[in-house]
Amino acid sequence: MESGAVPGPDGALRCPWGLSTEDYIAYHDDEWGRPVHGDDALYERLCLEAFQSGLSWITILRRREGFRAAFADFKIASVAEFTDEDRERLLADPGIIRNRAKIDATLANARVLADWPEGELDALIWSFAPDPASRPAPRALSDVPAITPESTALSKALKKRGIRFVGPTTAYALMQACGLVDDHLADCVAREASRGASAR
Repeated sequence: MESGAVPGPDGALRCPWGLSTEDYIAYHDDEWGRPVHGDDALYERLCLEAFQSGLSWITILRRREGFRAAFADFKIASVAEFTDEDRERLLADPGIIRNRAKIDATLANARVLADWPEGELDALIWSFAPDPASRPAPRALSDVPAITPESTALSKALKKRGIRFVGPTTAYALMQACGLVDDHLADCVAREASRGASAR
C-alpha cells in the first residue's frame, strides 16, 4: 500500500487507510479528525477505542450501532446504573465485542465519570491537545506516530483519575479520532475539512 495520499473513487486524494471499504471512506471523510466535545460523546469514543485494542477499527465501526444499543447510547449516567444483570446481558450480546475485561472497564469508567462535574471529562481530555502549529502535516503514513508525549500524559492523567483501559496508544487513537490532532495526510481532501468542524 502506498504511504502517501492516494486517489479515492471520486479521484480526490485521501489517507490510504480510509479507502479500504465504503464504511471507512465515510468515517474518514466525515468523522475522523474532527473535533468532538461533550462528556458522553467523548466517553463513547473512549470506550470504542478501548474495545478496538487488538482488533481492526472496521470491526468496531460496523458494530457501533450495536454498541450504542447495548450501552444506552453511551450516556454516562445511564451506564453507571447498569447492574450485574446488565453485565451478563452484555457478555451474551452478539452485537458487540464480548470481551469481559473491556466490558468491565466500560462499566467501571461510567461509574467513575458519573461523579465528575459536567464538562470535566471534556476539559481534561482537551487540555492535552498540542498546539497545531507545532505539528507539521504528515506527508506519509510513516510520519504518523502511534504514541506521543501528549498521549502518554493523557493516559497517565486518566488512569490517575480512575479510568481504566486507556494506555498511551489508545489515548493517541482517541486524540486522532476526536480532533485533538489532525493526522490526515498533507494532501488528503479531508484535512482542510476537518479544521473547525465538529462531530458527535
